[in-house]
Amino acid sequence: MYGDGDRLGPPRRDCMCYLGPPTTLMPIGMRKSPEVSPRRLSDISPQLRQLKYLVVDESIKEDLKSSRSVEDINSASIEERILRITGYYGYQPWNAVYKREDRPRENVVGTADGQAMVGGAGTESGAGRQRLHCCVRVTAVQVRKAIWGVAMVICVCSSWAGSTQLAKLTFKQYDAPFTLTWFATTWNCLFFPLYYIGHLCKSPERQTPKQRFRECCRFFGDDGLTAKVFFTKVAPFGLLWIMTNYLYLQALRKINSTDVSALFCCNKAFVFLLSWIVLRDRFMGVRIVAAILAIAGIVMLTYADGFHSHSVIGITLVVASASASALYKVLFKLVLGSAKFGEAALFLTIVGGANFVFMSFVPVILYFTHVEYFTSIADLPWAYLCGVAGLLLAFNILVNFGIAITYPTLISLGIVLSVPVNAMVDLYTCDIHFNTVRLIAVFIICLGFLMLLLPEDWDQCLIELGTKLRKREQPVEPAETGTSSGLNWTRRARTSMSTFSH
Repeated sequence: MYGDGDRLGPPRRDCMCYLGPPTTLMPIGMRKSPEVSPRRLSDISPQLRQLKYLVVDESIKEDLKSSRSVEDINSASIEERILRITGYYGYQPWNAVYKREDRPRENVVGTADGQAMVGGAGTESGAGRQRLHCCVRVTAVQVRKAIWGVAMVICVCSSWAGSTQLAKLTFKQYDAPFTLTWFATTWNCLFFPLYYIGHLCKSPERQTPKQRFRECCRFFGDDGLTAKVFFTKVAPFGLLWIMTNYLYLQALRKINSTDVSALFCCNKAFVFLLSWIVLRDRFMGVRIVAAILAIAGIVMLTYADGFHSHSVIGITLVVASASASALYKVLFKLVLGSAKFGEAALFLTIVGGANFVFMSFVPVILYFTHVEYFTSIADLPWAYLCGVAGLLLAFNILVNFGIAITYPTLISLGIVLSVPVNAMVDLYTCDIHFNTVRLIAVFIICLGFLMLLLPEDWDQCLIELGTKLRKREQPVEPAETGTSSGLNWTRRARTSMSTFSH
């Protein structure tokens, strides 16, 4: 037990005890420098007598464990106790390698027959079990994200392919692409209310809608959402949003949905090219190859129908839609930067509201000019209209907020998987001829899209994976037999200590 003046570690240099004549001073417990380090055990015999008093009281053991400079003495070896008391050889407990949380697991050695041979006494430390628990927990988190990712892929693919097929069916009853675009974009007004419901369910600090709205408005600047900010930073993106959807729906009127969904995947390549030019992003050769494949696929799809004017117009429309989508994403990152979930929800809600307020006159004009005419409101295919708008809303929610529960790559994978889904639907619902050129073109575009999903350090990951595989293929060196003496284990332990301490 330690009194008020006792502590672990090297004693203070100013503590001296006078023994013998007044002219003789002997510092007891004083830390010696390496130049006067003892060579014999008898030189530190007074300190050895203190070993029997090194018993930590249970009441202060927890406090000692929480200290970084103090270890549990009951678990320390004789050598560690000696070095701790004397302070010789520059020993410091917090730099010791054989702390329990940093002790390497070299007392378990794999034998040739696959069994484990335990060298030395003791079992796995609590820190080792904690590290194992953390690894299991991290693995469980990754598995959960992967499971959510699979569900996200299915939902993204279903919503995107379903909206495309429903839009195709809608045009058979009501041929009005701009009215459908306006109607679907207006549903963006539901983004912020849905986000706020999620905020109330998940956030520990609940805010009122007004407080949350003001906080998200800081995304537009210190002054919040002003008229100048709206017309300079919101309205242009609203126009790009409407243009992207309108051109996509117009292309569906000209060509089949398989070609439209495949060609729209080229927007990933356009995003890379614009980011490389405008945002000065990192140049990557594999993405340049992917962009070339996308362009080659566009040309081959045009050739598949013999360069007829009908198909050429449809391909031009969908390529323009993909370009507008890429321009939207690059300019958003350039002008507004990255947005949080609440800020993105507010932005899309403002886009939907502005579309309803400022663009409502366009469907009215198209109605009176008989460009997009309908006899009565009751005759409109409301089920198809609401289905397209709802699926597009679900698709945008999954794409924008799905990264909270899974990996962004899996979300993008759901978009490219909609191409074979649309192909299967077109095969049974319309007259489409999948010739060799069309199949190769669709495959090349999808391959380019997948290549664009590779991370920037994909080459380093391949090198590390190859290195790990080569190490596993190397034969394991035979372990030392259990007949080796305890001195060999001590020497191995000392070698490890000197190796890991530097």
